[in-house]
Amino acid sequence: MATPEGYTHPTADVAENASIESGAKVWHYAQVRENAVIGANSIVGRGAYVGTGVQVGENCKIQNYALVYEPAKLAKGVFIGPAVVLTNDHFPRAINADGSQKSAADWKPVGVEILEGASVGANSTCIAPIVIGKWALVGAGSVVVKDVPDFALVVGSPAKRIGWVGTAGHPLRSVENNEWICPVTHARYHEVEPNKLVEIEAK
Repeated sequence: MATPEGYTHPTADVAENASIESGAKVWHYAQVRENAVIGANSIVGRGAYVGTGVQVGENCKIQNYALVYEPAKLAKGVFIGPAVVLTNDHFPRAINADGSQKSAADWKPVGVEILEGASVGANSTCIAPIVIGKWALVGAGSVVVKDVPDFALVVGSPAKRIGWVGTAGHPLRSVENNEWICPVTHARYHEVEPNKLVEIEAK
């Protein structure tokens, strides 16, 4: 049923104190846990999981069967592809060294933070704690184990940078003087150091 706060499909499991903001949609069999925030106009796809207290900015897309474990933070305009996993345990174990079962008090969750406009391709796994920079693109099936710079295009296991992308998501083309250009928007970027790219403001 649609409401001013957003739309939740009847089969979805949304905690009473989760916040589904204006225009947001939570689809079939998705689960949104306690104190999570789904920002305005964002979409949570079929069977996706959003953990306790996870913060999802406006205009994000979390595709089918993605797992976004707390304490992940997604800035505005983030894309999470189908079956992506954002982990939260740096040293995972089901039991302690003495054989006792681990409880919530026996480990400290660590999160993945994804900055504005970044995209994580289908079936990728992001190993917390890491930060994925703004407008970066993680290729499908990648395993990300370290921070990703702004505008970086990373692929593989472990993921490595193979190029740069612009805000349109297309690979940038190298021109001259460490400058790059977007083939779609024609925006220009400057590589100020080997792993740092900045957009050149239009005059």
